[in-house]
Amino acid sequence: MLHITDSNFENIIASNTVTVIDFSATWCGPCRKVTPIVEELAETYSGQVAIGKVDVDESPNITEMFSIRNVPTILFFKNGELQADKVVGAIDHLSLDAKIKALL
Repeated sequence: MLHITDSNFENIIASNTVTVIDFSATWCGPCRKVTPIVEELAETYSGQVAIGKVDVDESPNITEMFSIRNVPTILFFKNGELQADKVVGAIDHLSLDAKIKALL
């Protein structure tokens, strides 16, 4: 799983057809429930989808750019463009997997 920061965000989005970004924080309880799901799907889709995490406390610029107010928030990008579908709050494995498959 990618560690996405203010400094590498643009490059990651530009160099991948499909990118999934989990905005989270170490102090967030629901984030800790979502992390294993995101990590597992990152392995499942390795080579097809770039899946990464942004720590909102470490990367305030991209957090602000996308008006992230609640964590976890998962954003989806295809061909560099933010998709309308996003997830705010916890999500289960099957639902997140279905959202990723829909982008392929």
